[in-house]
Amino acid sequence: MASRVQQHQQEVRGEALAGVNKNVKKNAAPGEGKNRRVLGDIGNLVTVKGMEGKPQPSRPITRSFCAQLLANAQAAAALENNKKQVCVNVEKVPAAGVDGVDAVGRKVAVKKPAQKKVTVKPKPEEVVVISPDSEEVVKQEKPVKKKKEGEGCTKKNKPTLTSVLTARSKAACGIANKLKEQIIDIDAADVNNDLAGVEYVEDIYKFYKLVENESRPNNYMDMQPEINEKMRAILVDWLVDVHQKFQLSPETFYLTINIIDRFLSVKTVPRRELQLVGIGATLMASKYEEIWAPEVNDLVCISDRAYSHEQILVMEKAILANLEWTLTVPTHYVFLARFIKASIPEKGVENMVNFIAELGMMHYDTTMFCPSMVAASAVYVARCTLNKTPFWTDTLKKHTGFSEPQLKDCAGLLVYFHSKASEHRLQTVYRKYSKPERGAVALLPPAKNLLPGGLS
Repeated sequence: MASRVQQHQQEVRGEALAGVNKNVKKNAAPGEGKNRRVLGDIGNLVTVKGMEGKPQPSRPITRSFCAQLLANAQAAAALENNKKQVCVNVEKVPAAGVDGVDAVGRKVAVKKPAQKKVTVKPKPEEVVVISPDSEEVVKQEKPVKKKKEGEGCTKKNKPTLTSVLTARSKAACGIANKLKEQIIDIDAADVNNDLAGVEYVEDIYKFYKLVENESRPNNYMDMQPEINEKMRAILVDWLVDVHQKFQLSPETFYLTINIIDRFLSVKTVPRRELQLVGIGATLMASKYEEIWAPEVNDLVCISDRAYSHEQILVMEKAILANLEWTLTVPTHYVFLARFIKASIPEKGVENMVNFIAELGMMHYDTTMFCPSMVAASAVYVARCTLNKTPFWTDTLKKHTGFSEPQLKDCAGLLVYFHSKASEHRLQTVYRKYSKPERGAVALLPPAKNLLPGGLS
C-alpha cells in the first residue's frame, strides 16, 4: 500500500514538473528579454535603437540619476498594476525544484529578484512667511521644482524668525544703531571746505600718532647741571606773556616749547643762557608759523636788552644745528585742535581745554606723557570740570585712540595743577584765563574727583 502511494505521488510530481517545463519553454523568450533590461538598468547601460548587430561603443551611455529613478518607478508601477510575477531565468532555477520544493519534498530557498526603490514625489510644502513690518502670518504653497543636473542647492538669504525677533528686540531697547548714533562724523560740515582737507585728515593724524614719540624730549633735567624744573617753569611762564604781547598764534607757542625741550635734551646750557634759548626758539617758531614774525630787535627789547642782536642769531644757528633743522613735528596743538573738534565743543569748553593744556606745558612733569595723551587728558579734564556728560564719548575714543581709564594718570596730574594755580607764584596763565573774554574758566573749581589719592 505504501509503495502505491509513493508511486502515485511520483506520478503527480512528474506531471507537475512537465507542465512547468512546458510553461517555461513557452515564455522563455519574453522572460530572458525582461531580465536583460533589468540588468541593463542596474548597470546604467541602455540599448540604443539602430545599434543592434553593430559594435557597441566602448564607453557606456550613462543615464542621469533622475531619469533612472523615474524609469524604476514606472517599471514597478507597471508590475504592480498588471499583477505579473517576475519570471526567473531558467538557468538559475534548481533543476528538480518547483515553487521552492525539490523532487524529494524538501524546501529549497529560491532567490527573488532585488526590488528597486520607488521614489515618491514629495508633496508641496507649506511655508510660513513672516513680514518684518507687520505681524501677519501668511501661508503659501511652495511648489517643489525638480533640480536640473548640475544645479546648485544654494538658497537665497531670507529673514528668519530668529533674526526678525532679534531685530525687533534691539529696536525696542533702542540699541539697534547704538554705534552709528554715538560716533559722530566731525568732518561732515567741512566737506566743501578745501582748506580742511577732509579727504586726508584721518591719514594725517594716523601719521602724527606714529611719529609723535620721535620728537619727544627725554628726561634731560638730570644732565643739566645748572638748570632745574623751577627755572624751566619760569621761562615758560615768561614766554606765555611774550606771546600775548606779540599776539602770536597758539601753534607758535607750542612749537617754541617743543624746540626748547628738544634742545635741552641734547645740549648742556648754562643758567645765564636759558632765557636766550627761549628767545631763539621763539624767533624760529615765529618764522615757521607766523605770517609776520617779530624782528630780532623786537626780541632784544622785550628781553630788556639782556642779549645782543648777534647773540640771538648765534643761538638760532646753534639750535638748528643740534635739532638737525627738524621743525615739522606734531606738537600738542595739532592734537588739541582735533580733539576739541571731536568733543563737539559747547560754550566754555575750548577755553577750559586751552587753560588746562597751557598749565600742563608750564610744568616739567607733563613731558613724561606723549603730546596726544596730554591733549586728550586736557579735553577729558575740561569736560569733567564743566560737568559735560558723558565725560568721554565714543567719538572722542575713536579720534584720540585713548579710553577713559588710560587718561586717569595724566588727567589727575592736570587737575592737580589746576587746583594749585590760584596760589602758585607763577600767575601768567591763571590771569590770562581769568578774564571775561576767555570765559573766566580759571576761576571754576577743579574736578577734584579725578585727583589721585597721593595728590589730594
